[in-house]
Amino acid sequence: MSNAADQPADDPQLAAFRRSIDNIDAALIHILAERFRITQAVGQYKAKTALPPADPDREQKQIARLRALAEEAQLDPEFSEKFLRFIIDEVIRHHERARRD
Repeated sequence: MSNAADQPADDPQLAAFRRSIDNIDAALIHILAERFRITQAVGQYKAKTALPPADPDREQKQIARLRALAEEAQLDPEFSEKFLRFIIDEVIRHHERARRD
């Protein structure tokens, strides 16, 4: 009886899956970097125009929109909301820092 831990490191199918995962991870990092570049500009704009760092109404709309997209994509909406909330919280932290500076 063989299990996954017994599979050799040179398993070509496993290596192909891992290459795909690595490519997707790289794309995610680049997308997040671009998103944060834009939200940094938003934070600077909000600081200059005395707008609050957080926008709870927009946040709720975004969460609802992305939960629906997650369902369509067959991704757990709870996971997508937690992920988005993590990103939103980080963006707000950046906006608060821009406001202080």
